[in-house]
Parts: sequence; C-alpha cells; structure tokens
Amino acid sequence: MPRKRSTDDELLVRLRSLTAQARERAEYQRSQVELAIALQRGMLPRDLPDTPRVHLAVRYAPACYGLNVGGDWYDAFTLPDGRIGLAIGDVQGHNIEAAAFMGQVRAAKRALASVTSEPGELLARTNDLLVSLGSGLFATCTFMRLDPETGILESARAGHVPFVWATADGKSGIGEDEGGPPLGIEPGVEYPVTRFRLTTGGMFVLLTDGVVEGPSISIDEGLDQVVRLAGVAAVAGLEAQALAAAVIKGAERVGHEDDAAVLVVGHDGLDSTP
Repeated sequence: MPRKRSTDDELLVRLRSLTAQARERAEYQRSQVELAIALQRGMLPRDLPDTPRVHLAVRYAPACYGLNVGGDWYDAFTLPDGRIGLAIGDVQGHNIEAAAFMGQVRAAKRALASVTSEPGELLARTNDLLVSLGSGLFATCTFMRLDPETGILESARAGHVPFVWATADGKSGIGEDEGGPPLGIEPGVEYPVTRFRLTTGGMFVLLTDGVVEGPSISIDEGLDQVVRLAGVAAVAGLEAQALAAAVIKGAERVGHEDDAAVLVVGHDGLDSTP
C-alpha cells in the first residue's frame, strides 16, 4: 500500500509539472500573438488623406489564431506634389518576423516616396533596399499614384494580387497590368507602370490574397466575387465604405485564417465640384 501511494504522489507531481509547462507555453504564445498584432496595428496609418473628389475606405482583419499572424498592410498618404500614394501588400510568412518586416517595407516606401513617387521607380528602389537588408523575407505589393484633379491612376505591381475595377455604367473587371516579381528577392528589377483613369462613380479595389483565396475558394473565384460586388456598388452609387465592408465580409468564406486587407478608391470625376 505505501508503494502505491508513493507512485500516485509521483504521478500527481508529474501532472502538475506538465500542466505548468503547458500553461507557460500558452502564455508565451498569447504574448507573441498580442505583440505581433500590436506591431501590425501600430504600423498601419491612423488617418487617410482627406482630398476633394477622392473617396478612400479601408478594412483590415488580422489573423490571430495560434501564431498565424501575418504581414498584410495598406497605406495611403499625400505626396509632396499633392497627388496621393496608395499601397497594399503582403509579407511572406505568418509570424512576428513577418509583422516586423511589414513595418520595414512600409517605412522604406514612404521614405523613398519623398525622393520619387513614380510607381515603377519607387518599387524598384524599395526592392533594392530590401535586398540589401538580407532578411531572407520578401513581400508582394501594389503601389498607385492618384492625381485627384484628373482621376489618373498610375500603377506598378510587385507579385501582388491584381486589383478589381468597376464603373458606374455597369462595366467591371480585374486589372491586367503586367507587374513584376515580389520585393526583396533579387536586385535591379524593373516594374512596368500602367495608367488608368477613375471616372465619375468608378471604384478601384486593392486587396490581399487573404480576401480572395483559401481552401474553400480559388483565387479566380474569389476575384470574380469581388468583381461582382464592385460592379453592383458602382452602378448603385454606394459609398466606398460600403464596398470595403462587403469585400472584407467575403473573406470569411475563403476557409483559412490569413490576414485580409482591402483598400477601396473612388472618385467624383471632373464634372463635380469639391
């Protein structure tokens, strides 16, 4: 009998030890997730440019299951010449390093935009800077430069999901710009620039792959879904905020726990007064 009691006591001690270790791991995991999410939110812009004729709306849903925290981001800021810089991107990986690298990419792009805001050159310079850092990570990105006066959009894309467009007369589709490789892989890359025009009531939707791709849906199906939403919103004259909310809601159907970011751009056209 004493031997059995001793064995029971040893099992209880072992069980308490394992329970304490599991609790410590859970607390560490939770603190890592909270830190990564704080990094993400702290590096995203607090305010969007308030410019006549231009309507901007964003939605962002961070992944926060386990350590599956990624590096999706969006950005919108006024350039020195009065035009607006618009960006959206996604860093490789789903951990705290990805979230921190996202901040580096966004900060580098903003700093370089004070030197050149030409989308192709800006992505090329950002790419060379990231390669020189030697982090081993890479990022996809779309950068657009919008002229509020004319509605002209100049766009360059680095391996990122194509944007979606829609016009008030019922046309809609997926952007067909050429694009280049992701940022941070190889130096000396050139990124072609494509020009578009935002017409009255028209909308452009920039997004990350967490919005349109996952186990439950292919990227083609996801993009087609956003095309339909944008088309309906443009014809109905809905606000950019309403479209952004509808697009991010669709991300719940992709079947995975990835980050999701949406940036919607609308324009009143040249026939409207500020």
